[in-house]
Order: sequence, then structure tokens, then C-alpha cells
Amino acid sequence: MKREVLRTYLQLSDPARCPRVPPPVPGARVEQVLDCPPSFFRFLYTEVGRPYNWVDRLVWTEEQIRARVSDASVALHVLIAAGVPAGYFELQRHADGAVEIVYFGLLPEFCGRGLGKYLLGEAVACARRLGGPRVWLHTCDMDGAAALPNYRARGFEPFKAETYTAEVPE
Repeated sequence: MKREVLRTYLQLSDPARCPRVPPPVPGARVEQVLDCPPSFFRFLYTEVGRPYNWVDRLVWTEEQIRARVSDASVALHVLIAAGVPAGYFELQRHADGAVEIVYFGLLPEFCGRGLGKYLLGEAVACARRLGGPRVWLHTCDMDGAAALPNYRARGFEPFKAETYTAEVPE
């Protein structure tokens, strides 16, 4: 079925509004994934994105995944909680120096525990280390209900909105 979707682009104008916070789950940590196996990349994308109809990368070949994760402008980070992957984010530094949070999310079992606030603070800190004078992302109204409020509460401000038509399962 086709559905109209609202996509909102947000940027962080004041990094001080998105400070790093301690993890709300003891022992939770964020680690950069180096030399990511395609199967792990696919797992993160598929399982984090399943509730939100993330489908664009499901058709990627192993070669496409390897090219993405080996791109020097891309950094992949995983959230570990209770010894298992709980979420991830993917950053991309663009030619203008801005850093985009391309993908960001938690596995469904870890939602509602305050980990999104923690993970976003870590994503911004990592983006700033990449040298980005500007950190930005986009979300849409198919993402989790807490996504946009989390971004706004951490200082991200909308700078553009658009609608598009998406094919979604019934």
C-alpha cells in the first residue's frame, strides 16, 4: 500500500544542548565497528529498522556493504548493553565538512529504557570528533514516536521538511 510520509531534516546548532550522559543501563557502552562483516551490518540495519519499514538497504549485495563500511567518510558504531548489540548509528562526513547521522536506532527490546538519549549524545560526540562544524539528520513520521521528540529535546532544530510516497506493508 502507498502512504504519504513526512520527512523532517534537523540540525544541531548548539552542541552544548546535546551533552553526553551516563548510560542508563549499567555497563552499556558505544564502540566503533571496524572492518564490519556484511552479516553484522545487515543484522543491525534489518533488526533496528524492521518496525519502521527500513527497506532501502535490504537489497544491498555483500560488495555494496563492504564498500560502504570501508568508505573513509563513514563510521559505524554499535551500542552494547548487557553484553549484546542494543542499537547503532552510522555517521557520514560530507564534502562540506558536515557530519550526517545517516542511521540511528535501537533494537525494539531496548526501547523505553533511556538508551536513545544516551546513544544520541554519543553519536553527536563522535560526529564532532570527525570534525563536523554541523551535525544533521533526518527522520520521518514512520520512525518511532520518541524519535523526533528525542532529537528536539537534545537541541536539534528542523531546517527542512518534505513529503514523499512510500510503499509500506499492509
